[in-house]
Amino acid sequence: MIRVDAVWLAVEPLDMRAGTEAALARVVNVFGAARPHHAYLFANRRANRMKVLVHDGIGVWLAARRLNAGKFVWAHDGSTLSLSPAQLDALVLGLPWQRLGDAGIIRVI
Repeated sequence: MIRVDAVWLAVEPLDMRAGTEAALARVVNVFGAARPHHAYLFANRRANRMKVLVHDGIGVWLAARRLNAGKFVWAHDGSTLSLSPAQLDALVLGLPWQRLGDAGIIRVI
C-alpha cells in the first residue's frame, strides 16, 4: 500500500500526454518540490481526465483516471489546494468535493 499523508490539487490543466518526468517537472514548478508521501492531482482542460503523481519516499508513481461520462469537479481559483481524504474520495467519484468539511460534514458555500 502506498502511504499518502497529503493530497494537493493543481488548478492549471496538464496535458494528459505527459509522462512521469513531465508530470514530476510540473509538480516541482507548481508546488516547489515533490515531497515524500504526498500526492499531486492534475486534470486536463475538459476535466474528464485526471493524473495523480505520488512520491512514495523512494520513487514516484503516476496514475491516470478517465471518466466515461461527466467531468471532475475542479477548482479554478488559486494555483494549488490541499484536499482531505474525504474530499479526494468525492473528487475521484466526480462529486462536489468543495462542500465537504474535514469531518465529512456538508457545509453551505
